Amino acid sequence: MRSPTIETLLAFAAVFALQQALSVVDATLAAALFALQLPLEVRPWTLVTSVYAHDPTGLGHLLSNAVALSIVGFALERHTTRWRFHAFFVLTGAAAGAFQVLFNRLLLQVGLVGQALPVLGASGAVFALFGYVLAGNRLTGGLLDRIGLDPRWQLLLFLVAATLVTLATAAPGVALAAHFFGFLLGLLAGQANLLRPAEPEPDAPPMPEY
Repeated sequence: MRSPTIETLLAFAAVFALQQALSVVDATLAAALFALQLPLEVRPWTLVTSVYAHDPTGLGHLLSNAVALSIVGFALERHTTRWRFHAFFVLTGAAAGAFQVLFNRLLLQVGLVGQALPVLGASGAVFALFGYVLAGNRLTGGLLDRIGLDPRWQLLLFLVAATLVTLATAAPGVALAAHFFGFLLGLLAGQANLLRPAEPEPDAPPMPEY
């Protein structure tokens, strides 16, 4: 079975190579193809392409996301299908990116930042995968069941967890709002076990609990 984590890593590399080539020929075109910014309806494809794109000025951004994806992706892909993995990655990444640019606009309107920067990178989607693993594993589920928290208190707990993780990753130039929203989406999806197939594929071995 093909690995969706490896496929995603290959997509990172291919997009980065294309960014490098376009940056030499036409940097404006490269930004138009990959940089997510407002208004979203002007270049809606960047909701998807920005998830696989990274800062073209160096390898640091790409490598950090690739390492983080490898840590969580290979573990999670064994408990879902290839297409569920890819769909979850794209949708959570796009949602986290959109949340980031909207949050940037809010900060600009209240005067806390001088300009609204475009968004590139898969960190929102990667944080969603981590959030899913945290909330979707059997230990966490059993603990929440034992505590018997009201759904509203569970949501508050998830918000607190997402905030703490976001603060722990704070650094200049980091899309913290995307980290927060991606992780929160992952927690909610993990609690609902959205990536677990209803039935195993005919040729696939039974999926173990985790």
